[in-house]
Amino acid sequence: MRVSKAETTMNYVVLALFALFALLPILTILTTAVTPKIGAEPGIHLGNFVEAWQIGGFGESLLNSLIVAAIVVSCALVLSVLAGYAFGTMTFRGSTVLFYLFLLGLMIPAEATVIPLFFDLRSLGLTDTYLAIALPQIAQSVAFGTFWLRAQFRSMPESLLEAAALDGAGPVKALTRVLVPASIPALTTLTVLVFMWTWNEFLIALVMTPSGQRRTAPLGLSNFQGQYTSEIALLSAGAVIVALPMVILFLFLQRHFIRGMLEGANKS
Repeated sequence: MRVSKAETTMNYVVLALFALFALLPILTILTTAVTPKIGAEPGIHLGNFVEAWQIGGFGESLLNSLIVAAIVVSCALVLSVLAGYAFGTMTFRGSTVLFYLFLLGLMIPAEATVIPLFFDLRSLGLTDTYLAIALPQIAQSVAFGTFWLRAQFRSMPESLLEAAALDGAGPVKALTRVLVPASIPALTTLTVLVFMWTWNEFLIALVMTPSGQRRTAPLGLSNFQGQYTSEIALLSAGAVIVALPMVILFLFLQRHFIRGMLEGANKS
């Protein structure tokens, strides 16, 4: 099918408008972050980032978020790979019912379970710990990760597993030596998505850390906003600081992320 130049031009115009619509809020926050504070001299004020970092104590909250994200991403990836491998390549009694049980994690919102979880974790003495923030998010992420990787492993050619079996590879070796290396784009996409969800999580971190000792980056930004509601420049600088690690991760893995999303769209 041949596409005319007018249609191609219109496609680029529409894409450019959508890109502008998506980038405009980001550019606004970046511009506001370097504007002068109330009563300051005009010009570009890069010192707003330093002042926001020092006053807001973002060093500790960013470190807490990184620790929680590392726990959630690593555990969710391992469990999702194992569960997706079982549901995608094996047939056993009750597999369909068990898989739909996993999918319940995608349907139940965190708001419906966070209070009972708090009392359960408090009875175990886990509140105000990294595990209290990480465990509920691991459960949520594994639900999506199992669904995602099940589709990935089911789409793999059966000849790969047959060839691995002929070479004497057992189920574990076939997974680690064949399926996982061939699923790097899907795993990268899952890594970015889980990291993004964990990094932006606010409610679970708020409820599970009542003392504020394990305050994550979104909580740190919220507390900072409470102190400097009138200083829009400092608030914007704080927002940029909080979002920067996520942006860096996406830029670093964007090639695999986009490839994994496209492959996932083709399989659905």
